[in-house]
Amino acid sequence: MTNSKRRKGLAAASALLGGVLVLSACSGGSDKASGGNNDTSQAKADEAAAKKPSEADIKITPKDGSDNASINNSAAVTVSKGTLTGVTMTTESGTAVAGTLSADKTSWKPNAQLERSTTYKVAAVAKDSEGRVAHENASFTTVAPANSFIGTFTPDDGTTVGVGMPVSINFDKAIANKAAVQKGITVSSSSGQEVVGHWFGANRLDFRPENYWKENSTVTLKLALDGVEGASGVYGVQQKTVTFHIGRNQVSYVDAKTKQMKVTQDGKTIKTIPISAGSPEHTTYNGVMVMSEKYKQTRMNGTTVGFTDNDGKAEYDIKDVPHAIRLTNSGTFLHGNYWGAKSIFGSVNTSHGCVGLSDTKGANDTGTAGYWMYTHSIVGDVVVISNTGDKTVQPDNGLNGWNLSWADWKAGSAV
Repeated sequence: MTNSKRRKGLAAASALLGGVLVLSACSGGSDKASGGNNDTSQAKADEAAAKKPSEADIKITPKDGSDNASINNSAAVTVSKGTLTGVTMTTESGTAVAGTLSADKTSWKPNAQLERSTTYKVAAVAKDSEGRVAHENASFTTVAPANSFIGTFTPDDGTTVGVGMPVSINFDKAIANKAAVQKGITVSSSSGQEVVGHWFGANRLDFRPENYWKENSTVTLKLALDGVEGASGVYGVQQKTVTFHIGRNQVSYVDAKTKQMKVTQDGKTIKTIPISAGSPEHTTYNGVMVMSEKYKQTRMNGTTVGFTDNDGKAEYDIKDVPHAIRLTNSGTFLHGNYWGAKSIFGSVNTSHGCVGLSDTKGANDTGTAGYWMYTHSIVGDVVVISNTGDKTVQPDNGLNGWNLSWADWKAGSAV
């Protein structure tokens, strides 16, 4: 064999061996890598199988990031396929919110109403039947005052009032969706009387029956306004039930012509009292009026109701008017009078529009007409005034919606 043939043969053999080595090297490397990865994947799979995620499914409401959340019902933590082992709720500043876990440990709620315009953080922990733990966290912000409305109502819970007392609700923001808001309020009586709401403008809603409340009945007011949209972007936050009791039926009749007041209970006259109503220059309103406030003594200044002299000073300023009972928002009172001569009562109308009764300075004389009337009256009692020469009082001037007919009253309902 020549040298050239030997070189070609060696080169071919070398190439063949080289190819086998390369192939073997690649094959060997692949087997090693594959064997190693398979071992690692299996280990991880085994580890994952040993540590399966908890089946406990925690739900926090409102959902994370919510704003304009309800201050009443929205905050809650629930779990399915497990039980709660811990729930913490705090304000953004770290103040803890007390809550109660259900007996079966599947739900949690705060104990009290939340604050408006406040951010709350909730952290919940649960475990499933295998003891595997799950965690959930959320943060939400409650509705701001600018985006919510509240109704201030009268009478108060647990009080006893007269038969003329309407339920009167004054909202702190104008209500555009009157029907929605009115549907969220119910007023009922144990007497079974039909009760209807009437809107006085956009901020006030009163409720009453056709005739005075039945004496000794119980009236229930339910506010279910949480989440009700009263106007665009403005929501209710109140959810509560209020009950009050109706006392005896007392209605007093003031006749400005005879200058006498007849006090009746259950339709029977129990006392007749001489009075002095508004003078011819300052007549008293006619109409049905409801006692809305009582003061043992109060100050009455003419400037507050437009009674001033030419120099701008008050025509009167009495700092200790005894036994004053408010009948209108504009300043009509049934009150004691110690500064007038005793002879005016029953004979002359001298007041600036109020109904005066004989009384003594200091409001402690139990023998006066003013004292008797004050102690025998409760808020919600009715006073009917006639023959004054003035117009009938406006139904929204105080709690005096009884001056509307039943048809006109019902026409003011939004539902």
